[in-house]
Amino acid sequence: MKQKTTSRAYNRLFTLALFAFLAMGACKSKKKVVEQAPPPPPVEKVEEAPVAPPAPSAEEVAVEKLENLFQSVTNASSVPVANRMIDDSMSMFSNQNTPVLIVIHEERGIKDYDEPTTINKYLHYLKDTKKNLNFVSDVRLDGNGRVSEIELRRK
Repeated sequence: MKQKTTSRAYNRLFTLALFAFLAMGACKSKKKVVEQAPPPPPVEKVEEAPVAPPAPSAEEVAVEKLENLFQSVTNASSVPVANRMIDDSMSMFSNQNTPVLIVIHEERGIKDYDEPTTINKYLHYLKDTKKNLNFVSDVRLDGNGRVSEIELRRK
């Protein structure tokens, strides 16, 4: 019996000593790593040349011009001023009968359009109602860079 008790005592003593040794060894190794870490090299600031945003496509430019035209015709101070804006803007379009399609519903990629109209009629509609309820969702240009078709959606 004495051997079992003695061996258990030695096993416990040995286990505690091993645990203490590992604990002390782990603490020292962390201190050494922290102490021996070299300071980080100084960071040099490299000034990068500013990246120019990509040039807008012809369609994006046309959409912006159309939005501005629609808003200015809607907000025109008088009917003669609106008529002058409409006449001046006709050079943007392939002809006065350029189709304007207004999407009233879209489901699963299938679009339902309101009755098609022309750009001339639509601009006069904006002039008369003084309400711009649509935004340009798609523009098609002809070979000369003029608008050949407009697709609008409700805001």
